[in-house]
Amino acid sequence: MSTAAFPTESDERGAFVRQQSRFRERLGTDVFPYEAGRYHLYVSLACPWAHRAVIVRRLKRLEEAVGVTVVDPIRDERGWRFGPEFPDPLHGWSHLSEAYPEDFQGRVTVPTLWDTATGRIVNNESADIIEDLNAWPGADGPDLWPEAVREEGDALNRRIYDTVNNGVYKSGFATTQEAYEAAVVPLFQTLEELDARLAGRRYLLGDAPTLADWRLFTTLVRFDAVYVGHFKCNIKRIVDLPHLSRYLGDLLAVPGVRETVDLDHIKRHYYVTHRSINPTGIVPVGPALDWAW
Repeated sequence: MSTAAFPTESDERGAFVRQQSRFRERLGTDVFPYEAGRYHLYVSLACPWAHRAVIVRRLKRLEEAVGVTVVDPIRDERGWRFGPEFPDPLHGWSHLSEAYPEDFQGRVTVPTLWDTATGRIVNNESADIIEDLNAWPGADGPDLWPEAVREEGDALNRRIYDTVNNGVYKSGFATTQEAYEAAVVPLFQTLEELDARLAGRRYLLGDAPTLADWRLFTTLVRFDAVYVGHFKCNIKRIVDLPHLSRYLGDLLAVPGVRETVDLDHIKRHYYVTHRSINPTGIVPVGPALDWAW
């Protein structure tokens, strides 16, 4: 029996190989025009990929335009689930898998953007969803992806995705020493480089936060609480990297952002759901974090 958390996403070397998002249609097209009240986001407050969408929806002030449903932080053998505390108001589903076509064979993921008009999934790729929310016509919020930064930002995003956002998962879900070290060393090389980059600037691409910052933020905010211990990403903590630590605090101070961080959901999800890594399901009391409330 495989010891991988997601056996179908583990290669012969014991390395975690993330599945590709299947649903990649975009808003702003003839099929899926921007229309307030039409689209609904299914998210987990525990998941860093879904957290991106929650933040951008908040910063763009789209709460009334785009509905949201939070799933249970504990994922069972059928995947992300609903329940008495976390009901699905649209369909009364018990699991998010009910939104997916019957022939879907992959892992059900969040965020999932649902179209109430056609009754189907638009997109389950967080990078697409946050760009489309940012581009929402007339949204009362800052432009988080200005044209002037996109070329540099796209290159930075690719590096951060591979070695940091996905790097923590490649470290944590590795099932061989070789695969683990092949992931954790580049992870910390990139964190050191980002710490140096932030010595001379407030945010990754200038004086205001962009989508690149929020893509990184959702990994950083989970790092010391979960990834250091649970995923063995313990060469350093974020608190040990002074410029990244300051940067994390600055992003947490952006109005509305701190309220999107739910450490209870985050810790319970990782430590209880990933029984291949934490068989007892015990959730640690710590660590004490200066920014946590």
